Amino acid sequence: MGDVNGIPTPPWAGEMESGDFISTAPTYEVGKLFHLFEKSQYKHVSGTELKYYFYDPFKQSTVESKKLPLLVFLHGTSNALEGDVCINYTGAELYASEKYQKSLGGAHILIPVANEYRDEDGKVQGFWSADYLESVHGLIMDFVAERKDVIGPIILLGNSSGATFVLRLMDTYMDDFDVVIPVGGTALADDLVLDKYDEKGKYLFLALGKRDEFHDYEEELVPRLPRLERMKHCFIYTPDWVRNGDKGVASIYFGIEMGQHCLMNGVQCNLMFDDGTPMDERLPHGLTGWIASVVKELGF
Repeated sequence: MGDVNGIPTPPWAGEMESGDFISTAPTYEVGKLFHLFEKSQYKHVSGTELKYYFYDPFKQSTVESKKLPLLVFLHGTSNALEGDVCINYTGAELYASEKYQKSLGGAHILIPVANEYRDEDGKVQGFWSADYLESVHGLIMDFVAERKDVIGPIILLGNSSGATFVLRLMDTYMDDFDVVIPVGGTALADDLVLDKYDEKGKYLFLALGKRDEFHDYEEELVPRLPRLERMKHCFIYTPDWVRNGDKGVASIYFGIEMGQHCLMNGVQCNLMFDDGTPMDERLPHGLTGWIASVVKELGF
């Protein structure tokens, strides 16, 4: 395997299409919108305490005073250890931008933060697990109750371990949520639970790179595709190559395609390239456009 300027050529480089290139960083600026988010603390009746960030569309923009959707973003493992950068790692930061808010028709944003820490061996502990289900559900419900006159449908979005967690939240408290968007996760419930999605009119947007570094697309997702494709409200986004806004194949550390984690770069880009073209022709207005259409279908 050759190298360029001391950087090894990844083993999968030869699989790219002619004219493709490797993109090693997102094209957006991280941290530019952190000031739009407020920070608070929540204590559940069980005693569990959680830090959270939130964005209030009525304080930051001129959106119409009405019930707007709540976007709940759940981060991946170790992201809570990054301080405010966690806002970006969840994919939430740009959804507070004027451009995205306009496309959404306005939206509240909530970012719960897990109580992560490193043990004596340096391993991350306290990441999202079933132990958090009750407390995170309580946080979301209490947040909504305080704003019941201005919050409409609730949309869960999570990446990596957060993707598994939002699926479990939807499975456990399906009557309380409307849409779930797992990014880089395959922990789908069995067909009986998917039947409940249809019965209750719930929406699923499944995003997984076909070259995901942790989940084997052929083994873990392909067998479920026939059932997913029969669902009433399911959008399946499974790009062959995960790309950044500059249309390059996204890679971290050069050599790792990172189809799972770099997919959040695309979500942060609203699944739109920097030149204004969509990453998927079925999404001419990106993920915000899809969310806005679902919110309208739900009657808001």
